[in-house]
Amino acid sequence: MSADALLNLDGIGFTRNRRVILDDVSLTLREGNIVTLIGPNGAGKSTLLKIALGQVLPDRGTVTRRAKTRLGYVPQKVFVASTLPLTVSRFVTLTQRASPDEILKVLTLTGVAYAAQQSVHTLSGGEWQRVLLARALMLRPDILLLDEPAQGLDVAGQNALYDLIRRIRDDTSCGILLVSHDLHLVMSSSDLVICLQHHICCSGKPENLYHDPAYRALFGEHNVAQLAAYHHHHDHVHALDDATCPPLPHPHHES
Repeated sequence: MSADALLNLDGIGFTRNRRVILDDVSLTLREGNIVTLIGPNGAGKSTLLKIALGQVLPDRGTVTRRAKTRLGYVPQKVFVASTLPLTVSRFVTLTQRASPDEILKVLTLTGVAYAAQQSVHTLSGGEWQRVLLARALMLRPDILLLDEPAQGLDVAGQNALYDLIRRIRDDTSCGILLVSHDLHLVMSSSDLVICLQHHICCSGKPENLYHDPAYRALFGEHNVAQLAAYHHHHDHVHALDDATCPPLPHPHHES
């Protein structure tokens, strides 16, 4: 890996129940970069994130992380039983010790310091997502992995959360690997966007694509004005729904 690379996934393949989830997927995450995975439901985005995290082992390919790299993770959903009394400060330190100053620092960074002694059960959706980010940041991660962090938020809340994610990147220089469906919000925030449909359909830098005919063909002229661009290179046509790219050339793939 290059000196600034934090994570490298090379030729990742993953199959379950005779169904190909991921096929020959490769990416590199560098310091201070935001890499966004987009694609339809069931495309393998969350599985790839869990492989990067080490929660799931790939069937093929290699995962390489820089030595002593610390990981922070925000999953799609975190459930806290309503019968469990838990303040925000206690929640962000459930798996690690921290001083009051350290707790205040991460809650201030994520904009919820005012809620430190508040019950987690009283938080709004946007506040809860910020608290989950704060908990991940308690580990002082070199890599932050976020699985649909704006899920369930309204447009204003989504914008605010992605602004926060950019500030976290700027303040900490961590690398961020992000799964999202919110194309119109994440494109301008990303250094690299990867369209995943079990394999990589297209990828590139956001600023390179706005005038690319292939990009316009993929998303349609109506959506071009709403989405920041990403560079698009592929040799097949697909749309962002479940009837997308051609079936993978595996004998057991179920389309």
